[in-house]
Amino acid sequence: MNLYKYKAMTKDGIIRQGNLDASNEVDLEQRLSRMSLDLIRCSITEERRASVGQKKIEKSDLINFCFHMEQLTRAGVPLLAGLEDLRDSVDHPRFREVISNLVDEIESGKSLSDALAEHPRIFDNLFVNLIRAGEASGELAKVFDSLVQTIKWQDELQKSTKKLLMSPLIVGTTVLGVTIFLMVFLVPQLVSFIESMGEELPMHTRALIATSNFMVSYWYLCVLGPPAIFFGLKVLIANNETARFKADTFKLRAWKVGPVLQKILLSRFTNFFAMMYAAGIPILRCLEIAEGIIDNKLIQSAISQAHDEIQQGEPIADSFNNTGLFPPLVIRMMKVGETTGELDKALLNVSYFFDRDIKDAIEKVQALISPAMTVVLGLLLGWVMMSVLGPIYSTISNIEV
Repeated sequence: MNLYKYKAMTKDGIIRQGNLDASNEVDLEQRLSRMSLDLIRCSITEERRASVGQKKIEKSDLINFCFHMEQLTRAGVPLLAGLEDLRDSVDHPRFREVISNLVDEIESGKSLSDALAEHPRIFDNLFVNLIRAGEASGELAKVFDSLVQTIKWQDELQKSTKKLLMSPLIVGTTVLGVTIFLMVFLVPQLVSFIESMGEELPMHTRALIATSNFMVSYWYLCVLGPPAIFFGLKVLIANNETARFKADTFKLRAWKVGPVLQKILLSRFTNFFAMMYAAGIPILRCLEIAEGIIDNKLIQSAISQAHDEIQQGEPIADSFNNTGLFPPLVIRMMKVGETTGELDKALLNVSYFFDRDIKDAIEKVQALISPAMTVVLGLLLGWVMMSVLGPIYSTISNIEV
């Protein structure tokens, strides 16, 4: 599909110019005709759309899409007309092509949800099912409004997760770099001096020299080893279900970081569950969709177990309690929601409490990282200084005055 620059005329003789995606000139003429425009001339711009993946569609683009569709739908603008207006006004060339495809698919007889399902990399399973529920209930504007809030919340949650994981990674890389510098450049300059003293070297000094000699001889392993191990584990986890399950379990049990990650994932689950339930999607279907969205095998397994027990007639709260993974707060709020018939509101309250705890926990972890890494660096430098100065002090003490 190409981006055409066109010049056209309305029925009243007014000249209009603009840009529009089309497969060819005939397709362009048909699209302009649906906009009550007669094509005068056109030309393909330099920017072509042959490759669909040229530019990534960000969450901000989806937020703008949902916001505009919510406003247009609430104002009573027909769905197809709203999409056509959005197609002609959106700046993102890749997204403009996607919206253009949505218009074509709806014109061919598909529903909006079915048209969205043709683009799974942009509109995920949750998005499509919420739109389908909105179409069935006639509350499409309300669903679009919920999607705006949810995508914004997802974006903030994703930034919080990155913030939590990046700090240890950056500080750990710094400590590794300092260690390599000490062992490869500083310690070798002191080794010959220490060995020339003729004293019997203590164990910690011999360990320092052995470590330094290894790093000098195999420096490439020290530099390339950690990245190779990291990417190797990443490939193994991506291709082996058992390894993926163990890695996801380790993430949730990691010191300090694990509990925060668990709260982030549970907050995401409760928020999605509440939104789907409020949209009128059956509970079992909500759990099936949520299981595919939550990116952790341990929690997916717990959701699957709860799904099976609910299907067999167990109460919702008891089913989640039997998994042993969901904290008492979630179970208690689920019981309240079941009793009052307002499960969605109860789960949104849980999500709110989790979000508040997540922000506090991330600040505490980040405040803990700097002192912890300072201690590690202090121990490392102390080991080097003790191993170097210890033999010197011993030699000086043995000198007879």
